[in-house]
Amino acid sequence: MARIHNFSAGPGVLPEEVLREAQEALWDFQGTGVGVMECSHRTKTYEAVVESARQRLSKLLGLNKDQHVLFLPGGASTQFFQVPASLLKGGTAAYLETGYWAERAEKEAKRYGTVRVVWSSKATAYDHVPRPGAWSLPPDAAYLHYTSNNTIYGTQFDYVPEVSGDALLVCDASSDILSRPVDGSKFDILYAGAQKNLGPSGVTVVVISQKALDRCTKDLPTMLQYDVHRENGSMYNTPNTWGIYFIERVCAWIERQGGVAAIGEANARKAGKVYAAIDGSGGFYTGTVRADSRSHMNLTWRTPTEDKDTAFHKEADKAHMTGLKGHRAVGGLRASLYNAQNEPAVDALVSFMGDFAKRNG
Repeated sequence: MARIHNFSAGPGVLPEEVLREAQEALWDFQGTGVGVMECSHRTKTYEAVVESARQRLSKLLGLNKDQHVLFLPGGASTQFFQVPASLLKGGTAAYLETGYWAERAEKEAKRYGTVRVVWSSKATAYDHVPRPGAWSLPPDAAYLHYTSNNTIYGTQFDYVPEVSGDALLVCDASSDILSRPVDGSKFDILYAGAQKNLGPSGVTVVVISQKALDRCTKDLPTMLQYDVHRENGSMYNTPNTWGIYFIERVCAWIERQGGVAAIGEANARKAGKVYAAIDGSGGFYTGTVRADSRSHMNLTWRTPTEDKDTAFHKEADKAHMTGLKGHRAVGGLRASLYNAQNEPAVDALVSFMGDFAKRNG
């Protein structure tokens, strides 16, 4: 069967080149006679994969020598509690509340100290993110946490928030990591589930600064101590070898596209086509977020009625475009245009949007 256009919010579309490479590696990895999923993580062959993944990510993110790249289990949801368990120690943390996942992170942090929500767009259904300077950081804040892209509501930060005093900067970048140029050296902790822009589900990238490591409590179970994973090269226990292999190959693919700058230009172009279709529909389609907060990764909109929303994604499925139904918490429609989403898929969606509006307007 031919591949269809996949607009799923995650796990998301992966580069076809990488999928082809993985097919071969699944059977015979680098001529070893065993597949990459069968290869011991203690062999020099696989250790080279981990080191290459670490180096490629460091370069693409623009990290400095005091930042460490870890590959951990548990998804971003584990980081929701691992970060405060490590850093909060009964103190105060500041959170920017921009959606469902930010709320989930706050909930976990409350187990370990005081959470100050210093800014929220909940009252307007999370239709925007704050502009710089829209909040004040408590002087005793251990860190500021924010979610750079909101997959459910379709909003995205176009800048990196500033912190002051001794506060650390923590970011959940699960759905837009490596999607546009960002100065990675600004983050004390940056974490991202791989299943949107980096690879398959089951492995999480964590970037942590030495300053943050020095502040982490040691009074945690061994598997929750960042420094243990750093000291053991992310192989304290058997890691997700398949996931890390994919991350390394996806990073290599990004490099072949021209790096993060080129990826960012392509993502802006793809998103621009869909937003133009929404804005140029004569009111048939309505975007659900403010223009200055629109995401390039997860684009959300509605038709005039819920019935038409349903008809849209059902007809799209029949036209070989899947994953366009909005999240169950908010309804509507959503197209996820992650790095590996190709322009023919976007063009097909835009054409379908125009045709659907003509037939139903």
